[in-house]
Amino acid sequence: MALRNAVMAALLEGEASGYDLAKSFDASVANFWMATPQQLYRELERMETEGLIAARVVQQERRPNKRLFALTQAGRDAVHAYTAEPPGRPSAIRDELMVKVQSLDAGDAEAVRAAIAERQDWAKDKLARYERLRDRLLDGRSEDDYLTDAERIGPYLTLQRGMAFERENLRWSRMALRVLDRREAARPLPHP
Repeated sequence: MALRNAVMAALLEGEASGYDLAKSFDASVANFWMATPQQLYRELERMETEGLIAARVVQQERRPNKRLFALTQAGRDAVHAYTAEPPGRPSAIRDELMVKVQSLDAGDAEAVRAAIAERQDWAKDKLARYERLRDRLLDGRSEDDYLTDAERIGPYLTLQRGMAFERENLRWSRMALRVLDRREAARPLPHP
């Protein structure tokens, strides 16, 4: 999948500046697509050149002018064509922490334990952000009402997938830390 597809999906929410898109990526699509602001701005330039998006300049006082991007009809057609394509293979997990965990018996078990605890904290924080986003999307409605009445449900469905991923990260990290703690407690004390 190309970054442009994720950008077009984000622009379905409406017109946005590059800065707004970067924040949006962090808050909404980060659960399935990562991009640096530099990558995002380069892609916006390419997409504008290709006619998939159009930009307009908004004059601002006391701040630099900003460019707002919106999908063109060609961009909307590209979204339609992209969604009609069969998806590629599911992505494989490429996670450096898992390589360290695989190697922990011959490595620095304390460092790996600390990395697992850090992953657990990161997952807690990310899940809390996702829950706040879910609450904003629902805006007091039940999930059933939202899914029945909302204009767009794609962002909610991808948010639910991101939340499930972080819940699994929490479940796994808690289990891994329990195993490491149990093994440490069962280890014989060194002889003086």
